[in-house]
Amino acid sequence: MARGTLRVFLGSAPGVGKTFAMLQEARQLAALGRDVVVGIIDDHGRKDIQGLVLGLEAIGHRQGDLSGGPDPEWDVDAVVSRHPDIVVVDDIAHSNSPGSRFAHRWQDIELLLASGIDVLSTASIQHLASLSDVVSSITGLSPAETIPDDIVRRADHIELVDIAPELLQERLLAGNIYPQDMVDAALANEFRLGNLTALREIALIWLADRVDEGLAEYRANEGITATWPARERVVVALGNGPDDEALIRRAFRILSRINGGDLLAVHVARPGENPTADSRLLVEQRRLVEELGGSYHTLVGKDVAKSLLEFARSVNATQIVVGVPHRRLPGRVLGGNVGYRVVSGSGDIDVHMVSRSAGPRTLPQLPSGSLGRTRTIAGFILAFLLPALSTAVLAVVPDLNLATHVLIHLTGVVTVAFVGGLWPAVLAALLDSLLLNYFETEPVGTLGISNPQNFFALLVFLCAAVSVSLLVDISTRRTREAARAQAEAGTLAGLARDALISDDSVEAFLGKTRETFQVQSAGLFTRPSDANDRPWQLQAFSGSRPPSPDAATPGTDAVELADPHTALVLSGRTLTAGDRRLLSAHGAHLLLLRQRELLHNRLRSTRKLAEGNSIRTSILRAVSHDLRTPLAGIKLAVTALQRQKGRLPQALETEMLDTIDSYADRLDSLIARLLDMSRISSGSATPLSAPVTWRDAIEDALRGLPSGGIRVELAPNMPVIEADIGMLERVIANIVENALKYAPGSDVVIVGASGAAGVAMVNGRPCGELRIVDHGQGVAEGGVVAMFHPFQRLDDAPEGSGIGLGLAVAKGFTEAMGGELIAQPTPGGGLTMVIRLPLSTGPGSTGPSKRAVGSAS
Repeated sequence: MARGTLRVFLGSAPGVGKTFAMLQEARQLAALGRDVVVGIIDDHGRKDIQGLVLGLEAIGHRQGDLSGGPDPEWDVDAVVSRHPDIVVVDDIAHSNSPGSRFAHRWQDIELLLASGIDVLSTASIQHLASLSDVVSSITGLSPAETIPDDIVRRADHIELVDIAPELLQERLLAGNIYPQDMVDAALANEFRLGNLTALREIALIWLADRVDEGLAEYRANEGITATWPARERVVVALGNGPDDEALIRRAFRILSRINGGDLLAVHVARPGENPTADSRLLVEQRRLVEELGGSYHTLVGKDVAKSLLEFARSVNATQIVVGVPHRRLPGRVLGGNVGYRVVSGSGDIDVHMVSRSAGPRTLPQLPSGSLGRTRTIAGFILAFLLPALSTAVLAVVPDLNLATHVLIHLTGVVTVAFVGGLWPAVLAALLDSLLLNYFETEPVGTLGISNPQNFFALLVFLCAAVSVSLLVDISTRRTREAARAQAEAGTLAGLARDALISDDSVEAFLGKTRETFQVQSAGLFTRPSDANDRPWQLQAFSGSRPPSPDAATPGTDAVELADPHTALVLSGRTLTAGDRRLLSAHGAHLLLLRQRELLHNRLRSTRKLAEGNSIRTSILRAVSHDLRTPLAGIKLAVTALQRQKGRLPQALETEMLDTIDSYADRLDSLIARLLDMSRISSGSATPLSAPVTWRDAIEDALRGLPSGGIRVELAPNMPVIEADIGMLERVIANIVENALKYAPGSDVVIVGASGAAGVAMVNGRPCGELRIVDHGQGVAEGGVVAMFHPFQRLDDAPEGSGIGLGLAVAKGFTEAMGGELIAQPTPGGGLTMVIRLPLSTGPGSTGPSKRAVGSAS
């Protein structure tokens, strides 16, 4: 009997439409004449699912119950006895109730498949055993049921049922997934937009891996030996030529054929380039690389190929793309070529050599030394060949005097000097002198000279040849020094440009310096200005560990900045004199960067003072109106009571006393918020933090507020946070009071989750999270920032509805405790305020007593 086929409809989360898509497929197959039956469907009371089941034969099927009752079971043996072509079995990860034939529903499905029955089923990505821990870390909820991955992997067909996270939230709000009383809690937990997006990505990646497995199996069956590319890093070597854009696009096309990967563009600044002349091209290269999603890197190195390979290995690159100019063979032999040297030293890194025009060369190769080893060797070879060749050629030409021979040999010496430099030319001059003496001066055939004029002529020839060789060598050295200075100037120009267009921190700048000089670490050290004998203090560094400020340490280079009490230190290799000059320029930029940070800090302080003045002005304005109103009411009521002295009816006296009490409470609240705002603006709101539980803070914060419009849904075992409980109570009370005021007629829901869903990262620190949800009119996107400003009322609410300090105080107290307060639109309308405070690192798992001392209590 042939084994049945399994088709799984896979979804990233509940409600994406797995069961709906499965039943639609079942109805289509039934319409084509296939024998289709429904084994088990968990419809959770949804009318659309029940409508699709109508008309299909059901065997032992009962509807599910979302309310928490026992899950329905079915008689798998009855289906086997019926033996249809296709059976529909929902939720492959479901665990059967005690007493069932198998413990898990996937075992029921295995029985059906072994019986030759095709199965349609559904599964959610979080139920796969290999992904349950990943899903739990994202959503904070551990799947109650899991299924071995192999069950789904061996499915004959896997169909992903996908829906945008925003649309899934809309389905949730419409009641198509959970009942309405569970919507707010679901939105604050597993149905948060970030959670849904992450689950969707996990599902897509998992399915993409299955596609790769199927393709690999197909290649094996077809005998295809070519390997399928995996995720890789492609390094593209750039110079300053117009053809480099083609190299970038070629590297991007290589990367686009791979399932994921990184594009890294590298420019090596070194003598022989002219970066200042083509700085516009370098800017365009950087822009193109960033547009294509890559990163741009600038290095400093004498040997371009070596620097390029070192960088590629440091980033674990798998491929290198390098341009190869059209050059004649002599040019390759004498000048070398970066592409060929990269290939020879690449090892297991694949190298793509892209042919390019003979215009400006990509990464020109000029080896270290005066003229380079290759040209020096070529010069010595010519020093032996040219004198002999010149002598042989001149021997067959009759009637040439000594002066002609001397000039021709001198031309050969100059040629050798241009190719190999000073010492090959000196050698050529000596050999030419000996050959002229032996073959052209009397007596011929000996090294003797009978005519003093000939001796003087040979001596002048030798001096002239050596002088010309020396001048050529000096000129070559000066040219190379100018090229080096030009390359350094180009690098500094790029450094200055980056400093203008970017807003790097000191640490980020040190990271670029470390990358530029290809060292292990870079650090900034300072010492007090009044004590030169004090040790250096590390301020910032980049690398695996900070460098040593001791210049005697091997491989350490330090340069003092314009400020003698500040030093930039590199470790990992010894720098050349040219590198040290360039390092000094980096140090100057670093000093300017620190000065810029100092100016920014001063600017922030100035702005804070200006804000404080503005707040004080607003406080005076509030005192002039908002505080006078309750005072006038109190004064009027007290005056009436004093004048009547008991002659007023009891009901009227009671009403006046209630008025006094109400105005007094209002006055107390206004004064408290004004004082809170004053403390926040002056920076004196210092919290007394201790381990706190959200539940304790909420209980005290809600005292005095109408409980009928507030619903609290806190998960058990919520993380303990570090906060001032007095401040936290004020934060929660202000937000809830604001929500009740601007969302009348709808419940305010306080939601807290446990696990990863109740934790968020703020400035790199894990924080506990509490959400306060309302379904009022909400706030326009442009007004979210403004509503946290002091003395702001929604839609210019009339006087008497508060002075607009509630949210400003809440935000100020939250930030004072090291957290953040943000506003998000509530799906379906309204506003959700998210309070995030640092997790407690102290001992114990419970918060302090409700009356822990706090600066705001």
